[in-house]
Amino acid sequence: MTRSGGEQVADALVAHGVINIFTLCGGHIAPILVAAKARGIRVIDTRDERSAAFAADAASRLRGGVGVAVVTAGPGVTNTITAIKNAQMAQSPLVLLGGATGTILEGRGALQDIDQRALLAPHVKHLERVRRLRDLVPAIDRAFFAARAGTPGPVFVECPVDLLYPESMVRDLYGMGPEAHPPRGLGPRLERAYLGHHLNRLFARGDAPPPASIVAPAQSPVSVHTLRRLARSLARAARPVLLVGSQAVLEPARVAAVARAVAALGVPVYLSGMARGLLGASHPSLLRHQRRKALAAADVVLLAGVACDFRLDYGRHIPRRATLLSINLDSCDLRKNRRPAIGVRAAPGRVLEALVAPLRAERAGAPPRASEGLEPWLDQLRANDAAREADIDRRAAAPGEFINPLAFFRQLDPLLDDRSLLVADGGDFVATASYTLRPRQPLRWLDPGVFGTLGVGGGFAVGAKAACPDAEIWLIWGDGSCAFSLAELDTCVRHGLGIISVVGNDGSWAQIAREQVEMLGDACGTELARCDYHRVAEGFGACGLLLERIEDTPAVLAEAQRVARSGRPVLVNLLLGSSDFRKGSISM
Repeated sequence: MTRSGGEQVADALVAHGVINIFTLCGGHIAPILVAAKARGIRVIDTRDERSAAFAADAASRLRGGVGVAVVTAGPGVTNTITAIKNAQMAQSPLVLLGGATGTILEGRGALQDIDQRALLAPHVKHLERVRRLRDLVPAIDRAFFAARAGTPGPVFVECPVDLLYPESMVRDLYGMGPEAHPPRGLGPRLERAYLGHHLNRLFARGDAPPPASIVAPAQSPVSVHTLRRLARSLARAARPVLLVGSQAVLEPARVAAVARAVAALGVPVYLSGMARGLLGASHPSLLRHQRRKALAAADVVLLAGVACDFRLDYGRHIPRRATLLSINLDSCDLRKNRRPAIGVRAAPGRVLEALVAPLRAERAGAPPRASEGLEPWLDQLRANDAAREADIDRRAAAPGEFINPLAFFRQLDPLLDDRSLLVADGGDFVATASYTLRPRQPLRWLDPGVFGTLGVGGGFAVGAKAACPDAEIWLIWGDGSCAFSLAELDTCVRHGLGIISVVGNDGSWAQIAREQVEMLGDACGTELARCDYHRVAEGFGACGLLLERIEDTPAVLAEAQRVARSGRPVLVNLLLGSSDFRKGSISM
């Protein structure tokens, strides 16, 4: 018997190594979900299609490969657009399978029938609408290849509902089954003939075999000449700085090798995005603070998967007298706002690995600088770090009516270990966490990326726990951003995903309010209530804990860890005081 389209899609997902798919149910896509479950793929159903796409994004970043979200037609697809755009800008490989109305009903007023391709086209690398059953598997193969080729990103495949259900069922639904009465009259007979022709074409030679082998996109090697040029610039530098971004860890299987390479380069390094934790918490080459001051004094700056966008003040943080080197998968990001002296379009992690040997050779053959080498420069940057840490300690000691966020993170950081994975979703509270929490290993920090999207938290946490079941997931939530995906606590309860979420509850969109009040004299639209988020969590079946005093922090967090180990999610409602730690942080 010909396998249904749903079965063929599920077989293709198995062939591509998919172990989890994230979804919200719908009649258009039900055959995919049922067939996937039957084949051992874990189907995790979320409470919002955005969260399904965010979860697929997180899973792909942490495990490698391609994350998969499956959503129903119309509003199911449109609900994912923010998450898909976020994946595009974060350069995260993701396949979105979207349901659609039947092939013969397109444009005739069917339920949830819209032009989905026009809406998704600006936000994906590749998209296609499948028109015949035999084209389903090839379309999925192309999607998986495209998602990883070149600059990774999301891909959309539209799967009409009449391709997914069994052929006999589809013929019955169209009134073309064996028990249908023969039509009378010329018009009905012509209609039946047209339907018959359409269905025959739809299902002709429809049982396409699954792919025999999966070929990963090839990585273009970097020339020896280019590596030597990069090495020569770094070897001659007295004050080099290396910035490493998320692109350097896009291949999780190679992350350990990338970390060894970055350490071997011996260049002062600042990590951002998913690259946080690449060198652990306290490597001698790792700097965490005062990056802008370091760049201003640098004579050579190497950007590894980092663009000169707003985070570097559009390149103005790097002085014109400094030699700018850049490695990036994306040709636009490679030259955005600043043209580098040497630009390499390639995978940054692989280039850093390949750069170690030529840099050693250049250093060995170069005229010696002062006997201490880069140590004076490193000492200067470490002094900057120490000064900032002392400032944080001073600010953490400041008393207030509620808990000081810096004091809280100073107590949370020692609890983190190699299993701890931090998910960041929010503004002021989360940005404060980025200054004070230190991931202990690579791929232990998840933030939305350059789009700055609020609402990633619930989906990211679901995807992270599904991808890394042994990890201790800490979801750092702002009280504003948590409302976007708080209902995913229900998803965690139903699927036994024991995450720990901490809501920084200051009753405000603080990052906006701080600057808005000073600049415009009005807090309009920035004020929230100090809600009982722990009670909301209990309503979803999770464990809710209230933290009102800093001295109770060790006991409350220990209880949160204990409960989460049992597979039950936890929410800690942390009553925060106001803080000016990040004053002046608004971006244009």
